Amino acid sequence: MERGQLQSLDASELSDAMKLEDLPNIGKSIAGDLRSLGINTPEELATRDPLKTYLSLSDSMGKRHDPCVLYTLMAAKHFLENGESVPWWKFTEQGKQLLTTHIKIHT
Repeated sequence: MERGQLQSLDASELSDAMKLEDLPNIGKSIAGDLRSLGINTPEELATRDPLKTYLSLSDSMGKRHDPCVLYTLMAAKHFLENGESVPWWKFTEQGKQLLTTHIKIHT
């Protein structure tokens, strides 16, 4: 499937037709990290909360990931829910708010 075809798929075709790397903003590295958590398909990613997934990645790898990973997961979730491809950096402010709230709750 070519990237240009992503916008022409409806939601029911989306999860069956793609692998993680076909999602906007998801490259080989992040796809590999997601697979290490047992997330192997876009359909599985669609059921996950971006912040919880981000935190799980940090836990499983023993290091805190760059917050851009969270923003990327948020962009992927947005695409899976709405079919709209948005650059990951558009989720920076919302992601910072999520991280700040998470830190306040857990400190």
